[in-house]
Amino acid sequence: MSKSKSLSPVWWPLIGLAVLVAVNLALNPAFLNVTVLDGRLYGLPIDILNQGARGLVLALGMTLVIATGGVDLSVGSVMAAAGALAAVLLAEGHGLAVALTAGLGVGLLAGAANGLLVARFGIQPIVATLILMVVGRGAAQLMTNGEVVVIKNDAFAFVGNGTVFGFPFAPLLAIALFVAAQLFLRRTASGLFIEAVGDNETAARFAGLGAARVKGLVYVICGLCAGLAGLMAAANIRAADSYRMGENMELDAIFAVVVGGTALTGGRFLLLGSFIGALLLQTLTTTMYNLGVPPAVAPVPKAVLILVVCLLQSEHARRWAVSLVKGGKK
Repeated sequence: MSKSKSLSPVWWPLIGLAVLVAVNLALNPAFLNVTVLDGRLYGLPIDILNQGARGLVLALGMTLVIATGGVDLSVGSVMAAAGALAAVLLAEGHGLAVALTAGLGVGLLAGAANGLLVARFGIQPIVATLILMVVGRGAAQLMTNGEVVVIKNDAFAFVGNGTVFGFPFAPLLAIALFVAAQLFLRRTASGLFIEAVGDNETAARFAGLGAARVKGLVYVICGLCAGLAGLMAAANIRAADSYRMGENMELDAIFAVVVGGTALTGGRFLLLGSFIGALLLQTLTTTMYNLGVPPAVAPVPKAVLILVVCLLQSEHARRWAVSLVKGGKK
C-alpha cells in the first residue's frame, strides 16, 4: 500500500490549512502575531477562531446528519429565526435565560420537524429541509417585522464577544462541544449506530436498531447546533438581521463536512475532519478579506480550494495524477 493511500482523510484538509497559513505568512509575516490589549487577545488567528466558531458549531450537527445519508439545508434559516426570537424577547424586557432558552428551543423544534419529516414520513432530506429553509427565514422576518433588532444586553453579548482569561468565549464553547461530542460518540455505541444507519439503513433495522429514532435524533442535534449558532451570531453583532444572518451558512457547513472526509453518501464520519474543514474555510475567507477580494468574487477561490482538497482525498484522482507524472517521465 502506498503512503498516500495510508493517509487518513483528515490529513488532506490539515495539509490545505497548513499551505494556506504558509501563503498568508509569505504575504504578511505578521499573520500569526497575537497581542494582548486590556487583558484580551487580538490578532488574525484569534479573529479566525472567533468568526469561525459559528461554522464549527454548524459543522458538528451537519456531520451527524450527513453521516446518516441526509443533509440539512435549513440551518442558516434556523440561525436567523433563533437569533431573531432572542433579540425580540430581550427588546421586550425578558431576561437572558428566557432569550437563550427560546433561541435553543427554536433550533430544537426545527430539528424535530426535520427529523419527523425525514425519519417518520420518509420525505427526502433535501426536500424536507428545503421547506424549513424557506419557512424559517420567513418566520425570522415576521418576528422582526423585516427590521434589524438591536440587542442592548451585555450578558447576552458575552456569548459572541466575551472572553475567558483573555481568549474569546465563542471558540472555546465550540471546541468544548466538539470534544464532548467526540468523546461521547466514540466512547459509546452512539457513533456506531449513526454510521450503521448511514451505511445501510435496511441492514441496521433488521439488526434491531431503531433507524428512524437515530435519524430523527441527529436532526434534532443539528437543529440545536443551528439555534446555538444563531445566538452566537446575534450576540457577536449585538443585533438580529433576519435577512442576512445565517446566509449561505448551510453551504459552508456542508463544505466543511465534505472537505473533512465525511462522504455525502453516509456511513463513517470524521468530526475532527469537519472541525479542520471549518477552520480551513474561515481561514480562506479571512485571507480573501485581507487581500481585498470583492465579495462577488470570493466564492470562486473557496470553490477551487474545496475542489482541490476533495481531489486530494480521492484515490482515483491521486492515481490518475501519479500516472500522468510517470507517463511524463517516460
